[in-house]
Amino acid sequence: AVWATPPFFFFLFSFFSFVPFFRFARRPPIMTCIRRFTCDDLFHFNGVNLDHLTETFNLGFYLQYLSQWPDFFSVNLNSANQMMGYVMGKAEGNGKDWHGHVTAVTVAPLFRRIGLASSMMEWLERMSEHVYNGYFVDLFVRKSNHVAVGMYERLGYTTYRTVLKYYSGEEDALDMRKALPRDVNKESVVPLKHPITPDQLAYD
Repeated sequence: AVWATPPFFFFLFSFFSFVPFFRFARRPPIMTCIRRFTCDDLFHFNGVNLDHLTETFNLGFYLQYLSQWPDFFSVNLNSANQMMGYVMGKAEGNGKDWHGHVTAVTVAPLFRRIGLASSMMEWLERMSEHVYNGYFVDLFVRKSNHVAVGMYERLGYTTYRTVLKYYSGEEDALDMRKALPRDVNKESVVPLKHPITPDQLAYD
């Protein structure tokens, strides 16, 4: 006698054979590399800047960062040489206020939730520690951007102070910091008790 597969089990076999392909067929390649941002990359980063929370600056702004802080300006590419995201920052301050600053970190919508932002933040932190010997790393983030705030908290950042109406005079910003090994006593991340206004910022 020929054994016949019951229709129900045939359906389950077909379904679970198809699901892995469906889940991963459209997933972008996860092999990535980080290298320094170049002028040529300015012609290819439009897809990354589609996010409404990512600000696109004028050309001179990017060229200034490329010329002054090339170690802080890097891009993340996949195996097809497609831009997945980038991070840009700078070193600033004096004395114990000498630190690395995250100006922008953004990932293209297609490549989110695979750890790229975290890896780029770690890159900038290493530059701040080993190249510039800073005391801490800081950044500004919209107070309403709970996803970004949560990510930074998982990376070890804490809110140092609130900057009132920092974004276009409308929305508050959180100034978040992470102490580096040079700040042994973590003095740089002791939070301020009261918010400040943008005109009170020494560096932005």
